[in-house]
Amino acid sequence: MVFVTGDCHGNFAKFESKHFPEQANMTKDDTVIITGDCGGVWFGDSRDDETLDWLERLPFTLAFVCGNHENYDALERYPVDDWHGGKVHRIRPHVLHLTRGQIFELDGYRFFTMGGAKSHDIEDGILEPDAPDFERRLMTLQRKPRARYRINHISWWAQELPSDEEYAEARRNLDAVGWAVDYIITHCAPTSIALMGSRHNEADRLTDFLQEVQERAKYHYWLFGHYHDNKAIDEKHILLWEQIVRVI
Repeated sequence: MVFVTGDCHGNFAKFESKHFPEQANMTKDDTVIITGDCGGVWFGDSRDDETLDWLERLPFTLAFVCGNHENYDALERYPVDDWHGGKVHRIRPHVLHLTRGQIFELDGYRFFTMGGAKSHDIEDGILEPDAPDFERRLMTLQRKPRARYRINHISWWAQELPSDEEYAEARRNLDAVGWAVDYIITHCAPTSIALMGSRHNEADRLTDFLQEVQERAKYHYWLFGHYHDNKAIDEKHILLWEQIVRVI
């Protein structure tokens, strides 16, 4: 079995048995995929251990693509491993980060993964902790009602968007299967869908790449998160947040 759900932001209550009773019939051979902003690896130190150990004790394998709210410095310290035909960061034996541009084969179906998104909650700036005026700017923003800012390498990482190498790997892997997959799992949506939502949404290199994938690839379903809603955009594109849906 394969299930998919949306952003968690470090809150994994949805996986408690009272909210997700289906897990009673699941094993580690079954997978639940989070469509980004997992948040299980956030502090990058022992403060993450209690949560990650709890996730490892779940009866299924938990996998996630990255979102725009992940600690990329910490993620990149985990070992890279092969899993079902693609590359993962193995956070725990059964807690996996599905890296960008990969194609995984689960229960005979191909899943293409391309995590990441551009943050839109940074209108008031990205602060540099080493800057001489950091404390002054931080105090000013903390006094501002509903200030929208992030701190580099503490609450924001430039790696939220893919690198040139990750785009190239995505293209190579799609070329290898003739751009034919069964499921596409991303954090943000292709440009045409992203622009249907909030006025804060903008096109960027990643959404434009996903637009190309939408136009070129053959696939059955595309599941994504990021926009904090549960909604079927059309018969092929599904936005997830709290819901956990079975796809296989």
